[in-house]
Order: sequence, then structure tokens, then C-alpha cells
Amino acid sequence: MITEENNLWESTPGLCKEIPKITAYIPENKAYEGAVVILPGGGYAMRAPHEGEGYAKFLAENGMCAFVVDYRVAPHRFPLPLLDARRGVRYVRHFADKYGIDKNKVAIMGSSAGGHLAALTSTYYEGIEFEGMDEIDKEDFIPNAQILCYPVIKLLGAKVAHLGSGQNLLGSELQVKMCEELSPDLIATEKTPQAFIWHTFEDGAVPVYNSLDYARRLKDMGVDVEMHLFPRGGHGMGLAPGDTPIHKNVQQWGGLLLNWLKLIEF
Repeated sequence: MITEENNLWESTPGLCKEIPKITAYIPENKAYEGAVVILPGGGYAMRAPHEGEGYAKFLAENGMCAFVVDYRVAPHRFPLPLLDARRGVRYVRHFADKYGIDKNKVAIMGSSAGGHLAALTSTYYEGIEFEGMDEIDKEDFIPNAQILCYPVIKLLGAKVAHLGSGQNLLGSELQVKMCEELSPDLIATEKTPQAFIWHTFEDGAVPVYNSLDYARRLKDMGVDVEMHLFPRGGHGMGLAPGDTPIHKNVQQWGGLLLNWLKLIEF
């Protein structure tokens, strides 16, 4: 496996000194034509390595190119994380020939708040500031598939939303209208890409209703969904390393994901 880190931009957009990075994980023996752009979780306050590098190594070890985006988090606010996520998809498509992948087979993957950002990249199509800066930005930002691991979908709502993610993304005073505009289960359309989703019923941080509501919306829009719900297990399990029966049960999702990627001809 080869790793390669690059800047998402030559110069920093968004009046920010921090230049977001993208790290490529290239397998020695590729088994897939497509690639996955990964957005780690962390409540829009941090980026959890096991949901970034951990996933990327798993995918690369199984023959798929993976790219981890170090998107901006708090104190940076919307739309900067979305700008970085879109740029990640565009970057991979722009350099598809370099990495030997099909630019029309690019999936986006996210866990928890990273799942919200992945779903938002798949559903929110309004233009945002600082786009259109160069040739890379001419690429389409809408992915061909989305992979969501225990995703935040709701930013506001009793017993459903993850308020911390909403506050870090939008500020402490959450406005209902803005939260609704950034809720993928309310804005998904027929154009939204197909999805692989998994969650646990025991998740006490991001209730399973987030995934259920999003899957129902996609079904209503005629978008294909493969969904796996595990009865036990807490939040943020990632690849679920461990030897307990609960961990071994949740670990199945990795193999199920690889099968799904073959099913959709990636």
C-alpha cells in the first residue's frame, strides 16, 4: 500500500490559514475500479483516526483506492466543511487517471458527523462561496454512491438529533430553517446517489432513527439502499475491533460493504 498526502488547494480558500489535506491510500493490487472519499467522524469538532485512516487501510488492503479528507471542523463553520468535502470528490475525479480509477465510480463515506457531511455532499446542491477557483472545481461534486456509518442526519429535534454536531457546524444558536435545509432526510431527491448504511439499535449518541429516516426518504425518492442494523453496540465502533460477541457481530459490516461495492460494479 502506498500513501500520499497533498493539499486540497494550492492556496487556502475561506480566508483561513489552515490548508485542508487529502491523503491517498493506494493498494498494491487493485480489485476495484472505483474509489472512496472518506470523511471521519468527530461531531464537527475533531476527526477520528479510526474512522479515517482505519477505514482507508481496510479498503486499500482489500484492493480499493481510498482518500481521507481532513475537512475543517470547529471553530470553522458551514459551509467550509462542505466545501472541503466537495473538493475531495472533485480532487479524486480530476486525478482519476493518475490513480488508475474510474472517475464515474467515486463513493463518499462518513461516520457520525462525517456521515452527515457525506450525506450532505450527496443531497445539498446549492452553490457555496469559494467554489470555481480552478480546473479541479470544474468536476462534479456529487458522488456516485454514499457509505454511511451510524450517521448524524438530524441537527435539531428531541430524541433524534445530535445537537453537538449542529452547534459545531452552525454555532450555538441553531436556527430551525437552517437545520432543516441541512437535513439530508428532508432534501434528498431522485438525483441522490445510492447508499449503504449501517447503525446499531443501542447507539445512545446518534439514535438509529437518523438512519431509518434517511433510508425512508431515499426509498420514497426511488434511490437504492442497502441497510444493516445490529441489535447491540455503542456509538463510534468503526470497524469494531474486539473479540466479544457484540464486536464480532458488528464486524460483519466490512465484508458486507465490500460485497455491495461489487454489486454496484465499483
